[in-house]
Amino acid sequence: MKKLHLLFALLFPLLSVNAQNKIDQDREAIKSLAGFYKVTFNYAETFSPEDDYKFHERHRSSAKEIAILVEDSPKKIVIQHLLVMRGDSMIIKHWREDWTYEDQTILAYDKDNAWKKVTLSANDVKGKWTQKVFQVDDSPRYQAIGTWVHVDGKHQWQSNTDSPLPRRESTERNDYNVLNRGNNLYLTANGWMFEQDNKKIVRADGKDKLIAMEKGMEEFIKTDPKSFGYAQTWWKQQEGFWKDARASWDAVFAETNYLKLNLKVDNKLLYEQFFALGDQSAKEKWSSEKNRENIKKVIEAYLVKAS
Repeated sequence: MKKLHLLFALLFPLLSVNAQNKIDQDREAIKSLAGFYKVTFNYAETFSPEDDYKFHERHRSSAKEIAILVEDSPKKIVIQHLLVMRGDSMIIKHWREDWTYEDQTILAYDKDNAWKKVTLSANDVKGKWTQKVFQVDDSPRYQAIGTWVHVDGKHQWQSNTDSPLPRRESTERNDYNVLNRGNNLYLTANGWMFEQDNKKIVRADGKDKLIAMEKGMEEFIKTDPKSFGYAQTWWKQQEGFWKDARASWDAVFAETNYLKLNLKVDNKLLYEQFFALGDQSAKEKWSSEKNRENIKKVIEAYLVKAS
């Protein structure tokens, strides 16, 4: 018995070091997603179980994007993406990703612009990172859990989760209401790849019906930081407002177990309201208190109250 105790005592520090090394590897992989990129977007529908399904045209586009590390703590890393257009003269706040370690609470997408809070066990999330993806207005999009794997010099994270329709289709299609995302994110020699195997689903009356499958490839290729000067200046002017936006949304998430948002209020989309507030705040140099006061009013206008 003494020999067993001695063996355990010798092995335990080694196991602890290995676990810590794994977390450090995870964190470095996640932080490497930040940077300056040329991004290509390619999507194609590949299969449908319905013989009469009419496949939609392939989507191809490209853009410049800066991904900014805005928070770096031991168990949470936040990266904000900005689209850079017209050279470096037009900036659009893009998606945001929060990575949280062993997070037991997530917002799971239901359908029709609604999310439900789900609590997971410690075993369910042990050693795993949640990627929480947010819309351009910092409202929720989807949250997915997976394990980072580092083998033979390769760094990869995989997950599966439900989400709303992608923006490229949300205003053009109404034949499905849930995108089940098979996410495969891995680092490459010159950036990273976001590979997707998606299912387009009709969810109704507690049942899911598959209408089509889709392959997606988003490739982030590192590019010259010199062409992102205005984007960095723009973010410095706006980051205070968006920090308050994140805090305001966090308060909403903490208070509700089921979140549903109206798509439009007064014929305006939610992101239009937020972008206008962000510009006004930067121009008039609003205080954090004024930011949060105005943000709260907008969020409350779009929240669907429980009946």
